[in-house]
Amino acid sequence: MEVKELMNPSVVTIEPTASAALAARLISRHNVGALPVCGADRRLRGMVTDRDIVLRCVAAEEDPAQTLVRDIMTRGCTAVSPRDDCREATRLMSVQQVRRLPVVEDGRLVGIVSLADLARSQRFDMEAAQALGEISENIIRRRF
Repeated sequence: MEVKELMNPSVVTIEPTASAALAARLISRHNVGALPVCGADRRLRGMVTDRDIVLRCVAAEEDPAQTLVRDIMTRGCTAVSPRDDCREATRLMSVQQVRRLPVVEDGRLVGIVSLADLARSQRFDMEAAQALGEISENIIRRRF
């Protein structure tokens, strides 16, 4: 099964010059954990997560209204193609320790695929569960 069959093509994005405060509002409003950071051309520049906002802005005592997304986002994100096999997406999530991957075609964002998307597919529920277990295990190790 290809990623395009499970991905969500309706992705809320944010521009690099937007504020961390706007990113936080969008994350809250759309009930997502991350936003792809794209320019007007839809080219992926990075990802900003709720964790990025907390650790790189709030905990650093920066003003979220004045802090730009480009200053706190994660750059060099792993992405998949819509034609990639879903097993490859699951493998990348496990290796990169992420729960969602941007889907990029010809350099432009066309969707996002999450572990939840993979888990909802009966064909990949075991792979998704294994990837989630590995991600969670590594998070616990980092905390203790």
